[in-house]
Amino acid sequence: MIVGFGVPLGYTLEARQLVAYGLGLVLVAIALDAVWRRPAAIHADGEVPSPVARRFGRGTANTALSVGIVLLWVFWVIHAMASFWLVLVVMALPLAISLARRAIDNLLRPPGSPQAADGPPSVLAVCIERGIRAVLIIGAIAVLAWGWGIDLAHFHDQETWIGRATDGVLSAVVIVLIADFLWQASKTAIDRKLAEAADTGQANTDEARRRARLRTLLPIFRNILFVAVVAIGAMMALSALGVQIGPLVAGAGIIGIAIGFGAQTFARDVIAGMFYLMDDAFRVGEYIQAGRYKGTVEGFSIRSVRLRHHRGPVFTVPFNLLGAVENMSRDWVIDKIAIGVTYDSDLEKARKLIKQIGLELQQDPEFAPLILEPLKMQGVDELGDYAVTIRAKMMTVPGEQFVIRRKAYAMIKKAFDENGIKFAFPTVQVAGEAEPATATAAVAQRGLELTQPAAA
Repeated sequence: MIVGFGVPLGYTLEARQLVAYGLGLVLVAIALDAVWRRPAAIHADGEVPSPVARRFGRGTANTALSVGIVLLWVFWVIHAMASFWLVLVVMALPLAISLARRAIDNLLRPPGSPQAADGPPSVLAVCIERGIRAVLIIGAIAVLAWGWGIDLAHFHDQETWIGRATDGVLSAVVIVLIADFLWQASKTAIDRKLAEAADTGQANTDEARRRARLRTLLPIFRNILFVAVVAIGAMMALSALGVQIGPLVAGAGIIGIAIGFGAQTFARDVIAGMFYLMDDAFRVGEYIQAGRYKGTVEGFSIRSVRLRHHRGPVFTVPFNLLGAVENMSRDWVIDKIAIGVTYDSDLEKARKLIKQIGLELQQDPEFAPLILEPLKMQGVDELGDYAVTIRAKMMTVPGEQFVIRRKAYAMIKKAFDENGIKFAFPTVQVAGEAEPATATAAVAQRGLELTQPAAA
Protein backbone atom coordinates (compact mmCIF):
# COMPACT_ATOMS: atom_id res chain seq x y z
CA MET A 1 0.00 0.00 0.00
CA ILE A 2 2.83 2.43 0.82
CA VAL A 3 4.55 1.75 -2.50
CA GLY A 4 1.25 2.09 -4.33
CA PHE A 5 0.56 5.49 -2.77
CA GLY A 6 3.90 6.66 -4.12
CA VAL A 7 2.51 6.91 -7.66
CA PRO A 8 -0.13 9.66 -7.03
CA LEU A 9 2.30 11.37 -4.68
CA GLY A 10 4.74 11.78 -7.54
CA TYR A 11 7.61 9.56 -6.32
CA THR A 12 9.96 8.32 -8.99
CA LEU A 13 10.34 4.67 -9.86
CA GLU A 14 13.73 4.49 -8.19
CA ALA A 15 12.32 6.00 -4.98
CA ARG A 16 9.42 3.55 -4.92
CA GLN A 17 11.82 0.65 -5.47
CA LEU A 18 14.04 1.88 -2.65
CA VAL A 19 11.03 2.06 -0.34
CA ALA A 20 9.95 -1.41 -1.44
CA TYR A 21 13.40 -2.89 -0.84
CA GLY A 22 13.62 -1.23 2.56
CA LEU A 23 10.22 -2.55 3.61
CA GLY A 24 11.27 -5.94 2.21
CA LEU A 25 14.17 -5.93 4.63
CA VAL A 26 11.70 -5.24 7.46
CA LEU A 27 9.64 -8.26 6.34
CA VAL A 28 12.82 -10.37 6.26
CA ALA A 29 13.66 -9.28 9.81
CA ILE A 30 10.12 -10.11 11.01
CA ALA A 31 10.30 -13.54 9.32
CA LEU A 32 13.70 -14.31 10.83
CA ASP A 33 12.48 -13.25 14.26
CA ALA A 34 9.44 -15.50 13.87
CA VAL A 35 11.64 -18.44 12.87
CA TRP A 36 14.10 -18.16 15.74
CA ARG A 37 11.56 -17.19 18.40
CA ARG A 38 8.94 -19.77 17.55
CA PRO A 39 8.06 -21.90 20.59
CA ALA A 40 9.43 -25.40 20.86
CA ALA A 41 7.00 -28.29 20.67
CA ILE A 42 5.97 -29.47 24.14
CA HIS A 43 6.13 -33.25 24.44
CA ALA A 44 4.50 -35.30 27.15
CA ASP A 45 6.64 -37.48 29.38
CA GLY A 46 8.03 -40.32 27.37
CA GLU A 47 6.61 -39.03 24.09
CA VAL A 48 8.81 -39.53 21.06
CA PRO A 49 9.62 -36.32 19.16
CA SER A 50 8.68 -35.97 15.54
CA PRO A 51 10.85 -37.71 12.90
CA VAL A 52 11.74 -34.33 11.38
CA ALA A 53 13.20 -33.16 14.69
CA ARG A 54 15.26 -36.36 14.97
CA ARG A 55 16.67 -36.02 11.44
CA PHE A 56 17.51 -32.33 11.29
CA GLY A 57 17.32 -30.81 14.75
CA ARG A 58 15.80 -27.49 15.67
CA GLY A 59 18.91 -25.41 15.00
CA THR A 60 19.48 -26.93 11.55
CA ALA A 61 15.85 -26.38 10.55
CA ASN A 62 15.93 -22.74 11.71
CA THR A 63 19.17 -22.14 9.80
CA ALA A 64 17.71 -23.63 6.61
CA LEU A 65 14.57 -21.48 6.92
CA SER A 66 16.66 -18.35 7.55
CA VAL A 67 18.81 -18.97 4.48
CA GLY A 68 15.70 -19.55 2.39
CA ILE A 69 14.09 -16.30 3.58
CA VAL A 70 17.21 -14.30 2.75
CA LEU A 71 17.47 -15.95 -0.67
CA LEU A 72 13.85 -15.04 -1.39
CA TRP A 73 14.57 -11.37 -0.70
CA VAL A 74 17.77 -11.42 -2.79
CA PHE A 75 16.11 -13.08 -5.79
CA TRP A 76 13.20 -10.62 -5.55
CA VAL A 77 15.63 -7.65 -5.52
CA ILE A 78 17.61 -8.88 -8.54
CA HIS A 79 14.38 -9.88 -10.36
CA ALA A 80 15.41 -13.57 -10.61
CA MET A 81 11.78 -14.66 -10.33
CA ALA A 82 12.41 -18.22 -11.58
CA SER A 83 14.79 -18.84 -8.68
CA PHE A 84 12.41 -16.97 -6.36
CA TRP A 85 9.53 -19.33 -7.10
CA LEU A 86 11.80 -22.38 -6.88
CA VAL A 87 13.07 -21.43 -3.41
CA LEU A 88 9.55 -20.53 -2.29
CA VAL A 89 8.15 -23.92 -3.36
CA VAL A 90 11.09 -25.80 -1.81
CA MET A 91 10.50 -23.99 1.50
CA ALA A 92 6.72 -24.03 1.57
CA LEU A 93 6.07 -27.62 0.44
CA PRO A 94 7.66 -29.45 3.46
CA LEU A 95 6.06 -26.98 5.87
CA ALA A 96 2.65 -27.47 4.26
CA ILE A 97 3.00 -31.27 4.36
CA SER A 98 4.04 -31.19 8.04
CA LEU A 99 1.19 -28.84 8.90
CA ALA A 100 -1.32 -31.06 7.09
CA ARG A 101 -0.06 -34.18 8.90
CA ARG A 102 -0.32 -32.58 12.34
CA ALA A 103 -3.72 -31.11 11.58
CA ILE A 104 -5.06 -34.51 10.49
CA ASP A 105 -3.62 -36.23 13.56
CA ASN A 106 -5.23 -33.61 15.79
CA LEU A 107 -8.63 -33.69 14.06
CA LEU A 108 -8.91 -37.50 13.98
CA ARG A 109 -7.59 -38.06 17.51
CA PRO A 110 -10.37 -39.09 19.91
CA PRO A 111 -11.22 -36.51 22.57
CA GLY A 112 -9.14 -36.85 25.71
CA SER A 113 -6.51 -39.09 24.13
CA PRO A 114 -2.80 -38.18 24.46
CA GLN A 115 -0.92 -36.29 21.78
CA ALA A 116 0.96 -39.36 20.58
CA ALA A 117 -1.21 -42.46 20.64
CA ASP A 118 0.45 -45.84 20.91
CA GLY A 119 0.49 -48.06 17.87
CA PRO A 120 0.19 -47.30 14.16
CA PRO A 121 -2.18 -44.56 12.91
CA SER A 122 -5.59 -45.34 11.51
CA VAL A 123 -6.04 -46.20 7.84
CA LEU A 124 -8.37 -43.20 7.40
CA ALA A 125 -5.73 -40.80 8.76
CA VAL A 126 -3.06 -42.23 6.46
CA CYS A 127 -5.35 -42.08 3.42
CA ILE A 128 -6.30 -38.45 4.09
CA GLU A 129 -2.71 -37.43 4.86
CA ARG A 130 -1.28 -39.12 1.75
CA GLY A 131 -4.08 -37.73 -0.39
CA ILE A 132 -3.44 -34.18 0.82
CA ARG A 133 0.30 -34.70 0.33
CA ALA A 134 -0.29 -35.74 -3.30
CA VAL A 135 -2.50 -32.67 -3.87
CA LEU A 136 0.13 -30.39 -2.32
CA ILE A 137 2.90 -31.85 -4.50
CA ILE A 138 0.82 -31.48 -7.67
CA GLY A 139 -0.12 -27.95 -6.60
CA ALA A 140 3.56 -27.12 -6.01
CA ILE A 141 4.38 -28.31 -9.53
CA ALA A 142 1.57 -26.17 -10.92
CA VAL A 143 2.75 -23.08 -8.97
CA LEU A 144 6.33 -23.67 -10.11
CA ALA A 145 5.22 -24.00 -13.74
CA TRP A 146 3.17 -20.77 -13.44
CA GLY A 147 6.11 -18.93 -11.87
CA TRP A 148 8.40 -20.12 -14.64
CA GLY A 149 5.87 -19.23 -17.31
CA ILE A 150 5.35 -22.80 -18.48
CA ASP A 151 1.98 -23.82 -19.94
CA LEU A 152 1.59 -27.48 -19.00
CA ALA A 153 -1.53 -27.88 -21.12
CA HIS A 154 0.38 -26.53 -24.13
CA PHE A 155 3.18 -29.05 -23.59
CA HIS A 156 0.63 -31.85 -23.30
CA ASP A 157 -0.70 -31.11 -26.80
CA GLN A 158 2.75 -30.79 -28.40
CA GLU A 159 4.30 -33.70 -30.28
CA THR A 160 7.88 -32.50 -29.79
CA TRP A 161 10.32 -34.40 -27.62
CA ILE A 162 10.18 -31.64 -25.00
CA GLY A 163 6.40 -31.89 -24.81
CA ARG A 164 6.47 -35.69 -24.60
CA ALA A 165 9.18 -35.62 -21.94
CA THR A 166 7.29 -33.07 -19.84
CA ASP A 167 4.04 -35.02 -20.16
CA GLY A 168 5.89 -38.23 -19.28
CA VAL A 169 7.49 -36.73 -16.18
CA LEU A 170 4.14 -35.41 -14.95
CA SER A 171 2.50 -38.81 -15.57
CA ALA A 172 5.35 -40.57 -13.77
CA VAL A 173 4.96 -38.24 -10.77
CA VAL A 174 1.24 -39.02 -10.61
CA ILE A 175 1.92 -42.77 -10.84
CA VAL A 176 4.50 -42.59 -8.04
CA LEU A 177 2.06 -40.66 -5.83
CA ILE A 178 -0.69 -43.22 -6.47
CA ALA A 179 1.70 -46.11 -5.72
CA ASP A 180 2.80 -44.37 -2.52
CA PHE A 181 -0.84 -43.87 -1.49
CA LEU A 182 -1.71 -47.54 -2.09
CA TRP A 183 1.40 -48.81 -0.30
CA GLN A 184 1.01 -46.60 2.75
CA ALA A 185 -2.69 -47.47 3.12
CA SER A 186 -2.02 -51.21 2.78
CA LYS A 187 1.00 -51.09 5.09
CA THR A 188 -0.97 -49.23 7.76
CA ALA A 189 -3.82 -51.74 7.57
CA ILE A 190 -1.38 -54.64 7.98
CA ASP A 191 0.47 -52.92 10.85
CA ARG A 192 -2.80 -52.34 12.69
CA LYS A 193 -3.70 -56.01 12.30
CA LEU A 194 -0.28 -56.97 13.64
CA ALA A 195 -0.73 -54.64 16.60
CA GLU A 196 -4.11 -56.21 17.36
CA ALA A 197 -2.60 -59.70 17.12
CA ALA A 198 0.31 -58.84 19.44
CA ASP A 199 -1.74 -59.71 22.53
CA THR A 200 -2.50 -63.41 22.17
CA GLY A 201 -4.77 -63.48 25.24
CA GLN A 202 -5.35 -66.86 26.85
CA ALA A 203 -3.01 -69.51 25.48
CA ASN A 204 -4.15 -72.58 23.55
CA THR A 205 -7.44 -71.08 22.35
CA ASP A 206 -8.78 -70.61 18.84
CA GLU A 207 -8.34 -66.85 19.11
CA ALA A 208 -4.71 -67.26 20.22
CA ARG A 209 -4.02 -69.58 17.28
CA ARG A 210 -5.65 -67.16 14.83
CA ARG A 211 -3.56 -64.25 16.10
CA ALA A 212 -0.36 -66.30 15.98
CA ARG A 213 -1.22 -67.20 12.39
CA LEU A 214 -1.67 -63.52 11.55
CA ARG A 215 1.67 -62.60 13.15
CA THR A 216 3.30 -65.25 11.00
CA LEU A 217 1.77 -64.52 7.59
CA LEU A 218 1.13 -60.77 7.59
CA PRO A 219 4.82 -59.66 7.64
CA ILE A 220 5.54 -61.94 4.68
CA PHE A 221 2.48 -60.65 2.83
CA ARG A 222 3.58 -57.08 3.56
CA ASN A 223 7.00 -57.70 2.03
CA ILE A 224 5.50 -59.33 -1.05
CA LEU A 225 3.04 -56.44 -1.44
CA PHE A 226 5.88 -53.90 -1.20
CA VAL A 227 7.86 -55.64 -3.94
CA ALA A 228 4.76 -55.87 -6.15
CA VAL A 229 3.82 -52.19 -5.70
CA VAL A 230 7.39 -51.02 -6.36
CA ALA A 231 7.78 -53.24 -9.43
CA ILE A 232 4.42 -52.31 -10.98
CA GLY A 233 4.83 -48.62 -10.15
CA ALA A 234 8.35 -48.55 -11.63
CA MET A 235 7.20 -50.26 -14.82
CA MET A 236 4.26 -47.88 -15.23
CA ALA A 237 6.46 -44.83 -14.54
CA LEU A 238 9.02 -45.97 -17.12
CA SER A 239 6.23 -46.58 -19.62
CA ALA A 240 4.90 -43.06 -19.00
CA LEU A 241 8.39 -41.67 -19.65
CA GLY A 242 8.38 -43.37 -23.03
CA VAL A 243 10.60 -46.33 -22.18
CA GLN A 244 9.64 -49.58 -23.89
CA ILE A 245 9.07 -51.92 -20.98
CA GLY A 246 8.43 -55.02 -23.14
CA PRO A 247 12.14 -55.79 -23.58
CA LEU A 248 12.66 -55.01 -19.88
CA VAL A 249 10.04 -57.58 -18.87
CA ALA A 250 11.50 -60.17 -21.21
CA GLY A 251 15.02 -59.41 -20.02
CA ALA A 252 13.91 -59.65 -16.41
CA GLY A 253 12.46 -63.08 -17.13
CA ILE A 254 15.69 -64.28 -18.72
CA ILE A 255 17.76 -62.85 -15.88
CA GLY A 256 15.41 -64.50 -13.41
CA ILE A 257 15.95 -67.88 -15.07
CA ALA A 258 19.71 -67.37 -15.02
CA ILE A 259 19.64 -66.36 -11.37
CA GLY A 260 17.45 -69.35 -10.62
CA PHE A 261 20.05 -71.74 -12.08
CA GLY A 262 22.84 -69.95 -10.26
CA ALA A 263 21.03 -69.70 -6.94
CA GLN A 264 19.33 -73.05 -6.60
CA THR A 265 19.85 -73.10 -2.84
CA PHE A 266 18.08 -69.77 -2.51
CA ALA A 267 15.22 -71.03 -4.69
CA ARG A 268 14.94 -74.18 -2.58
CA ASP A 269 14.85 -72.09 0.60
CA VAL A 270 12.06 -69.89 -0.76
CA ILE A 271 9.98 -72.82 -2.03
CA ALA A 272 10.51 -74.81 1.18
CA GLY A 273 9.42 -71.78 3.22
CA MET A 274 6.25 -71.45 1.16
CA PHE A 275 5.31 -75.07 1.83
CA TYR A 276 6.12 -74.79 5.55
CA LEU A 277 3.78 -71.81 5.80
CA MET A 278 1.09 -73.48 3.70
CA ASP A 279 1.23 -76.51 6.00
CA ASP A 280 1.08 -74.22 9.05
CA ALA A 281 4.09 -76.07 10.46
CA PHE A 282 4.97 -73.28 12.89
CA ARG A 283 3.96 -69.76 13.81
CA VAL A 284 5.58 -66.78 15.44
CA GLY A 285 5.90 -67.37 19.18
CA GLU A 286 5.93 -71.20 19.00
CA TYR A 287 8.80 -73.36 20.25
CA ILE A 288 10.11 -75.78 17.64
CA GLN A 289 13.01 -78.15 17.12
CA ALA A 290 14.41 -78.99 13.70
CA GLY A 291 17.56 -81.10 13.63
CA ARG A 292 20.24 -79.38 15.73
CA TYR A 293 18.25 -76.16 16.01
CA LYS A 294 15.56 -75.39 18.53
CA GLY A 295 14.01 -72.23 19.93
CA THR A 296 11.06 -69.87 19.81
CA VAL A 297 10.12 -68.57 16.37
CA GLU A 298 10.76 -64.82 16.39
CA GLY A 299 10.25 -63.99 12.72
CA PHE A 300 10.80 -64.86 9.08
CA SER A 301 12.56 -63.56 6.03
CA ILE A 302 11.98 -64.68 2.48
CA ARG A 303 14.44 -67.55 2.88
CA SER A 304 15.03 -68.23 6.58
CA VAL A 305 13.43 -68.45 10.01
CA ARG A 306 14.83 -66.83 13.15
CA LEU A 307 14.81 -69.01 16.29
CA ARG A 308 15.54 -67.73 19.79
CA HIS A 309 17.04 -70.45 21.99
CA HIS A 310 15.74 -70.54 25.56
CA ARG A 311 19.24 -69.66 26.78
CA GLY A 312 19.48 -66.58 24.57
CA PRO A 313 21.30 -67.37 21.30
CA VAL A 314 19.52 -66.66 18.03
CA PHE A 315 19.62 -69.12 15.11
CA THR A 316 18.92 -67.91 11.58
CA VAL A 317 18.10 -71.15 9.78
CA PRO A 318 17.39 -71.39 6.02
CA PHE A 319 14.11 -73.17 5.35
CA ASN A 320 15.91 -75.78 3.27
CA LEU A 321 17.88 -76.95 6.32
CA LEU A 322 14.93 -77.40 8.68
CA GLY A 323 13.80 -80.83 7.56
CA ALA A 324 11.26 -82.44 9.87
CA VAL A 325 9.95 -79.87 12.34
CA GLU A 326 8.97 -80.84 15.89
CA ASN A 327 6.47 -78.26 17.11
CA MET A 328 6.28 -78.22 20.91
CA SER A 329 3.64 -75.50 21.21
CA ARG A 330 0.52 -77.02 19.68
CA ASP A 331 -2.65 -78.02 21.51
CA TRP A 332 -1.34 -79.97 24.51
CA VAL A 333 1.66 -81.80 25.99
CA ILE A 334 1.87 -84.84 28.29
CA ASP A 335 4.52 -84.59 30.98
CA LYS A 336 5.66 -87.75 32.82
CA ILE A 337 7.56 -87.83 36.08
CA ALA A 338 9.34 -90.80 37.70
CA ILE A 339 9.74 -91.24 41.48
CA GLY A 340 11.87 -93.87 43.23
CA VAL A 341 10.62 -95.18 46.59
CA THR A 342 11.91 -97.90 48.89
CA TYR A 343 10.66 -101.48 48.67
CA ASP A 344 8.84 -101.27 51.99
CA SER A 345 6.72 -98.27 50.88
CA ASP A 346 2.92 -98.43 50.67
CA LEU A 347 2.31 -98.04 46.93
CA GLU A 348 -1.45 -97.66 47.35
CA LYS A 349 -0.98 -94.78 49.76
CA ALA A 350 1.50 -93.21 47.31
CA ARG A 351 -1.09 -93.50 44.54
CA LYS A 352 -3.74 -91.73 46.63
CA LEU A 353 -1.34 -88.99 47.68
CA ILE A 354 -0.31 -88.28 44.07
CA LYS A 355 -3.95 -88.20 43.00
CA GLN A 356 -4.78 -85.76 45.80
CA ILE A 357 -1.85 -83.56 44.78
CA GLY A 358 -3.12 -83.55 41.19
CA LEU A 359 -6.57 -82.39 42.33
CA GLU A 360 -5.05 -79.64 44.49
CA LEU A 361 -2.97 -78.38 41.58
CA GLN A 362 -6.04 -78.34 39.33
CA GLN A 363 -7.96 -76.31 41.91
CA ASP A 364 -5.15 -73.76 42.28
CA PRO A 365 -6.21 -70.53 40.47
CA GLU A 366 -2.65 -70.06 39.21
CA PHE A 367 -2.38 -73.50 37.60
CA ALA A 368 -6.00 -74.36 36.82
CA PRO A 369 -6.05 -72.75 33.31
CA LEU A 370 -2.81 -74.54 32.44
CA ILE A 371 -3.77 -78.12 33.41
CA LEU A 372 -5.85 -80.08 30.90
CA GLU A 373 -5.72 -83.41 32.76
CA PRO A 374 -4.66 -83.65 36.46
CA LEU A 375 -1.59 -85.43 37.74
CA LYS A 376 -2.21 -89.12 38.42
CA MET A 377 -0.13 -92.21 39.06
CA GLN A 378 0.13 -94.77 36.25
CA GLY A 379 1.65 -97.56 38.35
CA VAL A 380 4.99 -99.26 38.91
CA ASP A 381 7.39 -98.63 36.04
CA GLU A 382 10.46 -100.55 37.18
CA LEU A 383 11.81 -102.74 40.01
CA GLY A 384 15.39 -101.52 40.38
CA ASP A 385 18.33 -102.58 42.48
CA TYR A 386 17.46 -100.26 45.31
CA ALA A 387 14.16 -98.55 44.36
CA VAL A 388 10.66 -99.15 43.13
CA THR A 389 10.12 -96.61 40.32
CA ILE A 390 6.57 -95.33 40.02
CA ARG A 391 5.47 -93.11 37.14
CA ALA A 392 2.87 -90.35 37.01
CA LYS A 393 1.67 -88.12 34.19
CA MET A 394 -0.39 -85.00 33.51
CA MET A 395 -1.59 -83.10 30.43
CA THR A 396 -0.89 -79.36 30.32
CA VAL A 397 -0.81 -76.40 27.99
CA PRO A 398 2.40 -76.49 25.89
CA GLY A 399 5.31 -74.76 27.54
CA GLU A 400 3.72 -74.67 31.00
CA GLN A 401 4.60 -78.18 32.11
CA PHE A 402 7.92 -77.15 33.61
CA VAL A 403 6.58 -74.80 36.27
CA ILE A 404 3.79 -77.24 37.14
CA ARG A 405 6.26 -80.11 37.40
CA ARG A 406 8.44 -78.16 39.84
CA LYS A 407 5.43 -77.41 42.02
CA ALA A 408 4.29 -81.05 41.87
CA TYR A 409 7.72 -82.32 42.95
CA ALA A 410 7.71 -80.01 45.95
CA MET A 411 4.22 -81.13 46.99
CA ILE A 412 5.09 -84.83 46.54
CA LYS A 413 8.20 -84.46 48.67
CA LYS A 414 6.24 -82.85 51.47
CA ALA A 415 3.33 -85.32 51.33
CA PHE A 416 5.58 -88.41 51.26
CA ASP A 417 7.61 -87.18 54.22
CA GLU A 418 4.46 -86.56 56.25
CA ASN A 419 3.06 -90.04 55.47
CA GLY A 420 6.17 -92.15 56.01
CA ILE A 421 6.91 -92.94 52.38
CA LYS A 422 10.67 -92.91 51.90
CA PHE A 423 12.51 -91.97 48.73
CA ALA A 424 15.08 -94.54 47.66
CA PHE A 425 18.74 -93.70 47.12
CA PRO A 426 21.82 -95.84 46.50
CA THR A 427 23.41 -97.40 49.65
CA VAL A 428 26.37 -99.71 50.25
CA GLN A 429 26.25 -102.45 52.93
CA VAL A 430 29.40 -104.28 54.14
CA ALA A 431 28.87 -107.67 55.84
CA GLY A 432 31.37 -110.18 57.41
CA GLU A 433 31.89 -112.81 60.19
CA ALA A 434 31.84 -111.57 63.79
CA GLU A 435 35.23 -111.50 65.60
CA PRO A 436 36.08 -111.26 69.30
CA ALA A 437 36.63 -107.82 70.65
CA THR A 438 40.21 -108.57 71.71
CA ALA A 439 41.16 -109.73 68.22
CA THR A 440 39.69 -106.64 66.72
CA ALA A 441 41.61 -104.41 69.17
CA ALA A 442 44.85 -106.23 68.40
CA VAL A 443 44.38 -105.76 64.68
CA ALA A 444 43.75 -102.05 65.20
CA GLN A 445 46.85 -101.65 67.35
CA ARG A 446 49.00 -103.44 64.78
CA GLY A 447 47.69 -101.14 62.08
CA LEU A 448 48.67 -98.06 64.08
CA GLU A 449 52.17 -99.40 64.59
CA LEU A 450 52.64 -99.99 60.90
CA THR A 451 51.47 -96.51 59.98
CA GLN A 452 53.72 -94.72 62.52
CA PRO A 453 57.43 -94.29 61.68
CA ALA A 454 59.90 -96.23 63.78
CA ALA A 455 61.48 -94.36 66.70
CA ALA A 456 64.95 -93.06 65.99
